[in-house]
Amino acid sequence: MKILVVEDEDKTGKFLQQGLNEAGFNTDLACNGIDGLHLALTQVDAYDLVILDVMLPGLDGWKVLETLRLSGRDMPVLFLTARDLVEDRVKGFDLGADDYLVKPFAFSELLARIRSLLKRTRITSEVTVLSVADLELDLLRRRVSRAGLRIDLTAKEFSLLELLMRRQGEVLSRSLIASQVWDMNFDSDTNVIEVAIRRLRSKVDDPFSPKLIHTLRGMGYVLEDSDKL
Repeated sequence: MKILVVEDEDKTGKFLQQGLNEAGFNTDLACNGIDGLHLALTQVDAYDLVILDVMLPGLDGWKVLETLRLSGRDMPVLFLTARDLVEDRVKGFDLGADDYLVKPFAFSELLARIRSLLKRTRITSEVTVLSVADLELDLLRRRVSRAGLRIDLTAKEFSLLELLMRRQGEVLSRSLIASQVWDMNFDSDTNVIEVAIRRLRSKVDDPFSPKLIHTLRGMGYVLEDSDKL
């Protein structure tokens, strides 16, 4: 697996390159944003992941990432930076970052995040269409259809359906759904999960048979072909 590290601090850059090489990765190091962007765009064998600082000479990390995404490069990008404000994290994710780790950092945590991102990328590249019964969800085109009929979903509804379909047959608690889809801690006083499930059912279940989204009272929700229950 090939990793590109874009880091202007010499000691940190060499530490990262050595540590990642010892962990089994083929690691290149760029010391400024211009060289980092050039490597990411021109390497014949594309990088599997980019570790990117924000404060870089020549071209900052924000611009490097923005240019990568505009050019169609979709490799995972992990920001590794001292910029620790919430607005910095939000900006990074809005530009298309896949993860954000603040310096100082534990190398073991960095490795864990890298492996998680690479595993997620492999799964995504292998599976582009999820299906249960006659319900299909196309991850690449962001489309949902049932019995050949296209169904329009909001972004949150799509994410909720994707979670249910990826884990079909599993009972998903409200707290798990809240953390995975809304990135929030579950509040027992809110009915946001119930409302979202109800709206999703009205689109993908109510007009069709068999019913796929089931409520297990006191436990959560499961997506499964009712004919096979």
